[in-house]
Amino acid sequence: MTTAVAIVQPAEFESEALPLWREALSVFDWTALHLSPVFYGLGVPKGNAKPVILIPGFLGNDTYLIELFLWLQRIGYQPSMSRMGRNAECPDLLTEKLLETVYAVVAQTGRKVALIGHSLGGTLARSVAARKPDLVDQVITLGSPIRSIRAHPLVLAIARIVKFRIDMGRYRQPSCFTRGCGCTFVQSLTEVSLPKTIDVVAVYTKTDGVVRWQSCVQEDSDRNMEVPGTHCGLAFNPATYKIIASELYRCL
Repeated sequence: MTTAVAIVQPAEFESEALPLWREALSVFDWTALHLSPVFYGLGVPKGNAKPVILIPGFLGNDTYLIELFLWLQRIGYQPSMSRMGRNAECPDLLTEKLLETVYAVVAQTGRKVALIGHSLGGTLARSVAARKPDLVDQVITLGSPIRSIRAHPLVLAIARIVKFRIDMGRYRQPSCFTRGCGCTFVQSLTEVSLPKTIDVVAVYTKTDGVVRWQSCVQEDSDRNMEVPGTHCGLAFNPATYKIIASELYRCL
């Protein structure tokens, strides 16, 4: 059963005293994944070549999601990378690039796609789903700020550098990275609710050292999935992989 999810208007970036040091423990998430039977496709339901697009988090690119990509192939899905480059650009521009990938995958497979986004990548996934609900049937966010953007001061400092580069670039959007921006990305997050045809799952960890975990959950508590681990490690977490397998299979 799918659920309509209202997309909550994001606040400005706000500083939060989070234990960033915990993110050093993400190596344990990676190690646990490789020691888990789940990583080898054991004990999880198999897919039917459904197309899935993976979206990296802030400052990341497709490369660090390669293990998730290969794992999805092993369990019977047809994954694709976002092909949008590094996630350190105007979110509206990144969403447009991501939409090009969605169009290409839908044209190639003839099927709606599932979007899996890590951190800010999940916010981009929701924006794409809001714009093109006829092309997307599922969104899985991994530690994504969907209620507000409250993060560690160091992360916000880097975000300000990216914002400055955007402001000085050819786009010249002084309000970029704020809710005051009138771009299509912000409008899709503040004015549109995802329809019942799109299933949305939010995976989060209460030991997140980057983003305030309360920002990463949605109103429908039944579709929020808590896992142990770190923010960065959500992309390598065996509990995350098990949820992804189960949720993708449920929506086949």
